[in-house]
Amino acid sequence: MGKGDKKTRRGKIKMGTYGVSRPKNSGSEKVADKPKKADKK
Repeated sequence: MGKGDKKTRRGKIKMGTYGVSRPKNSGSEKVADKPKKADKK
């Protein structure tokens, strides 16, 4: 396992490919948090 392994994240970065272990939009969901709605009382 390492840079030569196609199935690992590090290997995908080295090869420049994407997949399950390295999704293309990896950070977009966590960074763009939806604003919470105010509680209605």
